[in-house]
Amino acid sequence: MAQQPDPRREQPPVSCPICRKPATESFAPFCSQRCADVDLGRWLGERYVIPGSDPEGDKERDEGGSL
Repeated sequence: MAQQPDPRREQPPVSCPICRKPATESFAPFCSQRCADVDLGRWLGERYVIPGSDPEGDKERDEGGSL
């Protein structure tokens, strides 16, 4: 009977989203602490955003009585 392949071996290597070097296990998905810090700085500096509704715009609509 044939052995089942290890699914971890079939996945392509993950590259760091900041510098594209191979990611390391200790800083995954990044390659280093530096790249992890760069990513955090981008979130804190609001360079990355998650789309959603504007809470202030929703409040004005609720108070105005129309959508």
